[in-house]
Amino acid sequence: MSKKRLILALFWTFFRIGIFTFGGGYAMIAIIENICVEKKKWITHDDMMNITVIAESTPGPIAVNCATFVGYKQAAFWGAVAATFGVVLPSFIIIFLISLFLDNLLEIRAVASAFKGIKLAVGLLIVSAAVNMMIKMKKKPLPLAILGLSFAAMLAVNIFSLNFSSISLMLIAAAVSLAVFGVTRMRGKEGRNDPS
Repeated sequence: MSKKRLILALFWTFFRIGIFTFGGGYAMIAIIENICVEKKKWITHDDMMNITVIAESTPGPIAVNCATFVGYKQAAFWGAVAATFGVVLPSFIIIFLISLFLDNLLEIRAVASAFKGIKLAVGLLIVSAAVNMMIKMKKKPLPLAILGLSFAAMLAVNIFSLNFSSISLMLIAAAVSLAVFGVTRMRGKEGRNDPS
């Protein structure tokens, strides 16, 4: 495939993802993985896991960050531009049209009912993405412990309506992982320097 056709394919693929995905970035993860990993084979499952972590840890919407990464990996700068523009354009067009023609969109009974169904579907898409990631995650003690403790902490925050940011939880998990990495590395160096 020529570079121009690849750039066009990146734009069109992410444009379709942007049109048919409601609920933001988390809901898009399962769809991006299905298309980019399983159908197009532009990235691997490990790449998708890494993209999700990096996209969650950097500023900007997760879907835009994912699109930018996939586009850049396939066709460098112009691939990143095409994929990013493709995923953003549908939202812009839809919001622009809604702002022009429908001032009180959610007051229309049919639209309000449709959004109730969409909420449920979005929740299922997010759960699907989370389950797929857990299945593909390497089953090591540290990641499993962080997963379990993070889940318990967020559940407690939601049940007891605590004022605790998910960003703080991510930073704590990163600090724990870095501390374990540092300790493991120091032990490895000591083992190599041990004359016995």
